[in-house]
Amino acid sequence: MEVQFSPEIEAEIARRAASSGKEPAKFVEDVVSQVLTDEARFMEAVERGFASLDAGRFVEHDEVGRRIEQRFR
Repeated sequence: MEVQFSPEIEAEIARRAASSGKEPAKFVEDVVSQVLTDEARFMEAVERGFASLDAGRFVEHDEVGRRIEQRFR
C-alpha cells in the first residue's frame, strides 16, 4: 500500500521519526497500528456500554454530577 502525505505532514513524520530513533516508514506503521488498536478498544467499550444500557444498568445525569462533585471535595 502506498500513501501520499502533504509536504508538511511528511516533514512532521520525519521529525518525529528521527526523535524516536525510527525510520519514517516504521514510525508511520507503529502510529497506525496504535490508532487501530485504540479504535478497536474504543468500539469494544462502546458496545459494552450499549449492552449495559440495554440491560438497564446506567446512571442518570444528575447522579453523575453528584458523584463528580463528591470525588473532588
